Amino acid sequence: MAAELTDAGIPEAFMELGKLGTDTQYYIPVMQATYIFAANKTALEYLPAGADIDALTWEDIRDWGKNITDATGEQRLGFPAGDGGLMHRFLEGYIYPSYTGGMVTGFRSDDAVTMFEFVNDMWQYVNPQAVTYSFMQEQLLSDEVWVAFDHTARLIEAFKQRPDDFVALPAPTGPKGLGFMPVIVGIAIPKNAPNPEGAEAMIKYMLQDETQIHILREIGFFPATDVEFPGFIPFGVRAEGEAVAKQAASPNALPALLPVGLGARGGEINKIYRDAFRRIVLEGGDISTVLAEEGDNLQTLLEETGAPCWPPDPSSGGDPCPVP
Repeated sequence: MAAELTDAGIPEAFMELGKLGTDTQYYIPVMQATYIFAANKTALEYLPAGADIDALTWEDIRDWGKNITDATGEQRLGFPAGDGGLMHRFLEGYIYPSYTGGMVTGFRSDDAVTMFEFVNDMWQYVNPQAVTYSFMQEQLLSDEVWVAFDHTARLIEAFKQRPDDFVALPAPTGPKGLGFMPVIVGIAIPKNAPNPEGAEAMIKYMLQDETQIHILREIGFFPATDVEFPGFIPFGVRAEGEAVAKQAASPNALPALLPVGLGARGGEINKIYRDAFRRIVLEGGDISTVLAEEGDNLQTLLEETGAPCWPPDPSSGGDPCPVP
């Protein structure tokens, strides 16, 4: 069936995720949610020279923050680093893949050391109150920050309440690609399905432009295909949707799945990434030492749960994912 959908406009990166690390298409993506950047239009005048807001690098984000701080004396970058924020998704799905090419196997690699050196450098331009932030739409609306990273659902109120004041931006690119974490909803057809032809017809129906827009309106998940947003779609939703589409369609897109295979212990991996960030960036710990110690915790978790690697890390052949 996948061969029949080559013109459906599904990003190749998403179709690859549907293969579950194999050569077989196990499911077809039909909708998505994800994380992006939002920026106050006031900040646009401080963009680094030559920067393209639809194709920023992580260095551009840092330099953007520096330019804002140099001009205003204020630290206006924002990340949801509070207890109720989703900072672990930034680490797992964005900065780690962008700098190491994976989420797990490069956790304590030389590339990860370089990555945390960069995050340390960038953090001087992040609002010090970021450690209390949970929903970045609040700080955008209060003008406490001008450039913010968060889940689309945690940014949408800024676009709804002040649609003329904000722009939505795809995630930036790092040395290994544009790391991002899509929350993919896909449909699979069991081998013993009583009506596989009907199931295929339903998948094709789900991928029609009209259905994709209806899904967006009714449940807030963004299209998995390249669709035009009609005029009745609220501006904020359309702005986010366009950024989401650009992110997924990037030629160097590096999608990272949510951690899988950990069962009831899924929260433990998030704590490991957050602890590494806290110890290195907030408390000034030695990068290599912290990564070695937290890497041991990560390896223990993966071995005790038996969780094999998941994208963007290479397949571990069913064995617990290694943390070299």
